[in-house]
Amino acid sequence: MSDQSRTTYPTERFKAFVDAVVAIAMTLLILPLMEAVTEAASGRLSTAEFYEEHAGQLLSFALSFLLIATFWIGHHSQYRDVERVTGRLLLINVGWMATIVWLPVPTAMLGQMHTDPLQAVTYIGTLILTQVTTLGGWLYLLRHPELTTMPESRLRTGAIGDAAAIVLFIVALAIAIFVTPIGYAALLILLLNRPVARILAHIVGGHSDQALQGHE
Repeated sequence: MSDQSRTTYPTERFKAFVDAVVAIAMTLLILPLMEAVTEAASGRLSTAEFYEEHAGQLLSFALSFLLIATFWIGHHSQYRDVERVTGRLLLINVGWMATIVWLPVPTAMLGQMHTDPLQAVTYIGTLILTQVTTLGGWLYLLRHPELTTMPESRLRTGAIGDAAAIVLFIVALAIAIFVTPIGYAALLILLLNRPVARILAHIVGGHSDQALQGHE
């Protein structure tokens, strides 16, 4: 039985559930800092001493909060025009939500533990999985355009943009592991997402043209 003939579901509850999961994950990011404030008060630290002692936690919180917000904005854009969802599309999004809910754990590691290669794999690897599940959603919608009113060109653009992000996350992970002084600053390479996406679009477009010429 094809996916088209399987039961589909309206998107209202699906989107509301995703929003709730993201909100909870973003809230969980702040909990280690709340505990740190309590400990600082018990230790009679000044505000300046608190900021100095917990600078790593503050930075990791800000970074992960920004990343989750960016992922949520992208998810909203991706599913804004989706009118029905299938069971498989729901499973893809369950995987996406799992990575979002897990992110506060490696965030706490990043803020409170010494950096090591496995920690980088855990943190950036989680971001890669988030992006992979997002790409999975784009590819599924490309195969089943009847589920959305979004034009095929925008679906392809979204898929290419996520593929570019995956490439850059993998490069950032390699830098974080093998160039220790740079560490998580390697994530700044994501600023190159648009240029890399253009290159991938050109490559994909070239292959598409060659395929068309081969059928002529």
